[in-house]
Amino acid sequence: MKNILVLCTGNSCRSQIANGYLEKFTEGEANVYSAGVETHGVNPRAIKTMNDDGIDITNYTSNNVSEYAEIAFDYIITVCDNAKERCPYIPGNTKRFHYNFPDPAKATGNEEEIMKQFADVRIMIKEYCAAWVMEQGLSKKI
Repeated sequence: MKNILVLCTGNSCRSQIANGYLEKFTEGEANVYSAGVETHGVNPRAIKTMNDDGIDITNYTSNNVSEYAEIAFDYIITVCDNAKERCPYIPGNTKRFHYNFPDPAKATGNEEEIMKQFADVRIMIKEYCAAWVMEQGLSKKI
């Protein structure tokens, strides 16, 4: 069983969304964790945007990367430049991946416009996660 860590700045939006998709796409073939170099709590709009795509992340928690110091990760995916720059040294034979997704928590406008930005980022993350899982051979049917 592979261990995957998705790392972001505050573990509130992008890493939570990626965690949801990676769990779905790996179909129980991997342990997926998400964390931040800080913790900001799970953003309610991230929960809503994932519910809109049929994935429930209501019970996800915002965790600091230091909480996972004892886990040997096979993969670390940073989903923002800040997390990549601030990612602590994690020992082991870990493969690292990076993609700087826009931060939907910084979206502006009325609620409809903000949720549109969340949905746009969700789609980007979903496509990235689907391709990544296939490239790593962690799912046979996406």
